[in-house]
Amino acid sequence: MGRVSPDWTIRVGGSSAGPAPADRWVGVDDEGLIRACLEGRRDAFDGIVERHRRQVYQLCYRYVGNHEDAADLAQDTFIRAFKGLRGFKGQSSIATWLYRIAVNVCLNRLALKTPRPEPLLEDERADLHAVRPDAVLLREERAAEVRAAIQRLPRKQRATLILRVYHELPHEEIAAILGSSVGAAKANLFHALANLKKLLR
Repeated sequence: MGRVSPDWTIRVGGSSAGPAPADRWVGVDDEGLIRACLEGRRDAFDGIVERHRRQVYQLCYRYVGNHEDAADLAQDTFIRAFKGLRGFKGQSSIATWLYRIAVNVCLNRLALKTPRPEPLLEDERADLHAVRPDAVLLREERAAEVRAAIQRLPRKQRATLILRVYHELPHEEIAAILGSSVGAAKANLFHALANLKKLLR
């Protein structure tokens, strides 16, 4: 099957969200969207999806290394979030909660199948056009090597590395997402970077 664009469409409980949510939800904050959802306004979830789908998709992609699986995992994340919305207590941000669901979804998928890393898509090459063709090739190969090496890290180390390096989350938020202590999150990052260096030698 062909690769899937990040601009996937999600349908949850009869509601659909494509590249743009309904205009009436654009200025509503996350708390307002959640309240509207819980009051029965299923289309309010479109606003949550639109606001957070790219970050969730990118997290899933960094985990599995190919766009088709990442789109499936991101969609599964939002389906689970929709079904479990009443269980959201507001003790963390909605983004942290979605990240936690996405990490669990990715871990469950990886326990069942081996991810298929892919080369860069055309839009990922856009910033490389100004350099020499041989430099582009080397950079793409190096990027593929890094993605493949990340796939070989232990699961908690991989999650910590992705959340810290690619999503630039603080250790406290990573600990909340992974259900660990801040010290464990820092240790996981230290070991992940050390193992990544060994794998890339």
